[in-house]
Amino acid sequence: MQDAYTELRDHLRGINKISSAIALLNWDQETMMPPSAGAFRAEQISLLSSLAHERATAPRLEELISACENDAELISQPDIAANLREIRYDYDRSRKLPVELVAELSETGSLALEGWKAAREASDFSKLQPWLEKQIQLNQRKAECYGPPEGGELYDALLQDFEPGMTSAALETIFGPLRDELTVLISRIADADYSPSQAPHQAKVAIDLQKQFNAFVLERIGFDMDAGRLDVSHHPFTSGVGVGDTRLTTRYRDTEFCDSLGSTMHEAGHALYEQGLPKAAFTGQPLSEANSLGIHESQSRLWENQVGRSRQFWRWAHAAAQRIMAPAIDGFSVDELYEAVNTVQPSLIRVESDEATYNLHIMLRFDLERAMIRGELAVADLPAAWNDRMKQDLGLVAPDDASGCMQDIHWAMGAFGYFPTYSLGNLFSSQFWETIIEAMPETPERMAKGEFGELLGWLKEKVHVHGRRFSATQLCLDITGKPLSHRPLMRHLENKLHAIYRLTC
Repeated sequence: MQDAYTELRDHLRGINKISSAIALLNWDQETMMPPSAGAFRAEQISLLSSLAHERATAPRLEELISACENDAELISQPDIAANLREIRYDYDRSRKLPVELVAELSETGSLALEGWKAAREASDFSKLQPWLEKQIQLNQRKAECYGPPEGGELYDALLQDFEPGMTSAALETIFGPLRDELTVLISRIADADYSPSQAPHQAKVAIDLQKQFNAFVLERIGFDMDAGRLDVSHHPFTSGVGVGDTRLTTRYRDTEFCDSLGSTMHEAGHALYEQGLPKAAFTGQPLSEANSLGIHESQSRLWENQVGRSRQFWRWAHAAAQRIMAPAIDGFSVDELYEAVNTVQPSLIRVESDEATYNLHIMLRFDLERAMIRGELAVADLPAAWNDRMKQDLGLVAPDDASGCMQDIHWAMGAFGYFPTYSLGNLFSSQFWETIIEAMPETPERMAKGEFGELLGWLKEKVHVHGRRFSATQLCLDITGKPLSHRPLMRHLENKLHAIYRLTC
């Protein structure tokens, strides 16, 4: 049966080449494509998505999978057994979707992306509303094709695309206590007598100098520029285009240089994960793919928050920042920079929010998108519902829909079920970090010297190299010895922010 497995691998490699081309077209659409090319780009992506789906659901693929599953020698090999398990899962799930629906979802996502750009620029929700209504309808059909997991709901079927095995009920059991404890912490900080200086955020730094500093940090923490690149987009993202090709983007303003650095380090975490996956050895196979978006997000949040927002990081980066971005940030001490990047200040914009308030943004989106998929919230009522929740959760009201319900790209793209993975990433990263410090207590002092190799090596060994070998919950249990909990994240935030804001425990 070895011939069957060889043919199966070749078949998957062919699908991967199509998916890689789609990823490259999507990257181009976000970074370099002229606006007038949007309609034709949608047709290109729709055609390629249809071709990939047809190959992923071909009858021959079923024959190959079955033949391999019935070969005792093959399934006795751990790598092959893990691959076959996930290949079967993907095949059975893909077959539930008609190719016509896949094509329509893809084309709509590409066209709606251009619609979102125009609507956001004009801050005119009416321009986006028809696209969102269509996306809701299509995703409801998609969820119905999948069918909800046992005891679950339609939204859970969509959640599986991003976080296999997770349900909205399980999320509620984690998000509930997290929300309660975050609310208390944020309230105490709001009443604190001390507040960090905001002068570092107001310093004007030429964008060219910010780019130099970000590139310096990116390479120092271990990103291989010979196998990737850093570009600019309105909504930063990372794309693992293919073997030897990982692309990340960031954004810049002449003020808030720390925001640009945070965005770059966040995407760098994604990119380091993509570069750490065994893509050359298992091209197109599940073992070459990310475990889940929650685990993917854990890598980005760990580098952004546990590393980039640490005092030790700024003890190292301070001299380089002053050297590269002088004279704009001359005079700022390590403590001033460290406290500035850890300021807690409720923000209208998710991607600009601080560590403490960030998860409230995610839970808001989780509740609203779940309500839309359930049919309990009409798209037309989304702006009002958004503003009500922002007022309730963060005490803010958006002055316009561009800084309100249209700020994110995800719903226009049709990515319903994606948002919860951001908070899952925060939870995983904090739990991983406690384990890292237990195993390698010298890690913070190594960071203070600009030494990140040991940390990256640990992440490669414990997380990256496994691909989809384990579920996210199993990986967390194997690495930390404990099931996922909100407490490590709260300990991380409380220990740091109590000290910065001079709060008594």
